[in-house]
Amino acid sequence: MMYTFKPKEDHAKANGVNLSISTKDSIIICRKIRGMYLDEAEKFLENLVDKKVSIGGKYYTNATKAILDVLRSCKANAENLGLDMENLVVHASAHKGPTIRRRRRKSDFGNRMKITNIEMMLIEKPRKSQKGGNVERKNGN
Repeated sequence: MMYTFKPKEDHAKANGVNLSISTKDSIIICRKIRGMYLDEAEKFLENLVDKKVSIGGKYYTNATKAILDVLRSCKANAENLGLDMENLVVHASAHKGPTIRRRRRKSDFGNRMKITNIEMMLIEKPRKSQKGGNVERKNGN
């Protein structure tokens, strides 16, 4: 599977392919965790599953569990590559998967299934230090 981009920094990758979750919900969750550090994102997703925190009043439990599994897989890949676990930033994106059709069961459901592909990368970026340290100014003051 092609990734949306190839980072210049050290990184680990993982894919969730043909997951039976809503693409719309997955996109919302991926946008929320994109740019977070690994520990923050993992804690946020666990709280979302436990219904301690919500996104716009919704918990998106099914999609969150699948994304959390892909994130943990990516975390394991990062450990195997020897990346610094404290400085990993999440890049997550969700895309519509192939259309799978099923027979109609009376009039209960439609005939197209929800299929989503998820792409997850953990990119090594150092955390920004606190403000007020030794900062040199351009104007010479």
